[in-house]
Amino acid sequence: MESSDIVKSSIHYIEQNLKTDITAEELADIAGYSTWHFQRLFTRVVGVSLASYVSKRRLDSALNEIATGRRAVDVALEYGYDTYAGFYKAFVREYKKSPKQYLAKMEVSTMFTENELREILSHWDIPQDLPILPVSIMDGAAVSENVWAVGEEYVLKTENEEYVKQNNKLVKALAKRNITVATPIPTKTGADYFAHKARTFEKDSSAGESPFKLMHGLKGAPLPGKERFGVRRKEYGVKYGVCIGQLHGVLAEIEGEIQPYNEDLFQRVLEWALPESKKQNIQWSMGLPESFFEDVLRQSELLFPKLPKQLIHRDPNPSNILFQGGELSAFVDFDISRRNVRLWDPCYCATGLLGEWMALDGEPEGWFDILASIIEGYDQVHPLTSEEKQAVYYVICAIQMIFMAYLEPLAELKEMAKTNREMTLYIIENEERIKALFQ
Repeated sequence: MESSDIVKSSIHYIEQNLKTDITAEELADIAGYSTWHFQRLFTRVVGVSLASYVSKRRLDSALNEIATGRRAVDVALEYGYDTYAGFYKAFVREYKKSPKQYLAKMEVSTMFTENELREILSHWDIPQDLPILPVSIMDGAAVSENVWAVGEEYVLKTENEEYVKQNNKLVKALAKRNITVATPIPTKTGADYFAHKARTFEKDSSAGESPFKLMHGLKGAPLPGKERFGVRRKEYGVKYGVCIGQLHGVLAEIEGEIQPYNEDLFQRVLEWALPESKKQNIQWSMGLPESFFEDVLRQSELLFPKLPKQLIHRDPNPSNILFQGGELSAFVDFDISRRNVRLWDPCYCATGLLGEWMALDGEPEGWFDILASIIEGYDQVHPLTSEEKQAVYYVICAIQMIFMAYLEPLAELKEMAKTNREMTLYIIENEERIKALFQ
């Protein structure tokens, strides 16, 4: 069994036993490892220590129950805290705000109890006793807060209503052209999704709705790390690029049907990502010179308006590209598809692989092979313009700065934000090496 599968199995065990005294020794014994080796493995795969992960999941789950109206002190005791004060202090230490402040900021809870999920599932004509488990992402390590596996056949997901509607329209158009995607299963009333009345935490706030959609699980799985980062990394890099290029061919065909939101990458960098990245450069003492920001701004203004644009996936990270028998089987998660520079998708796939590699090993020397291979594969399907080849490095920098701006305010993603900053520094340190790949 691969290390990511071992950790994934452990995470599922943790999720089912959050109200018990889960020990490292217990989990290590189940996994068949020594306690020291298991803790080291868990930290390497997930990016945080086992103790930190269990603590955060207990806090999240307890907050979830408090949000349903249960007495906070009762919930805190059930989750192993000696007093509510102990729970309160642990929550503030993790999220830098009180539970009440956190819930008020969220306005509408995105967390759901199992009873709520079962009530939601009752709106579809499926067996109602199927197990419900959170879906693992990031090579089986992290757990999504808005996607659940229902038995072995179904996937339940909630998302912003605008995203759900666009996703449904897009995947239906793709399915008509024989692209394997997860189309929505109609509810008992024939609707594409069920709008669940969401909880609110302020007396004067009006309850909103959380749209849920149910889909059949797709065949295949993301390539395991040993394949993506191993001796065949160039071969698989080309496959990623070719697959994205083939998807783009179909997305370009259906663009008129979808009428996607048009995103201006240069304006997004100019008005948001670059200013926020400058702030973090100071905040985290990253050491980036002002000349870096000046160069990115100058080259982005020069190159980005010249880059071909079309409807893109916009989130083709390795977890969203499924393979079976070494060949592409499906794409998932088109929720945030936009019309943007087409170069975004192959570059985003490459940065996703860099992030996973750095989180696992920290020495991603072979990543340059992967980057070059992804672009090579894409170029085989859609020949790149000279401006696109010049822009690869700057599109990658734009992606990194956008993520810096997006991740920093999210306390629950602080480890991912840290990895992203490390990635950014690594990319900038290797600017000339990256540019040389496409000359």
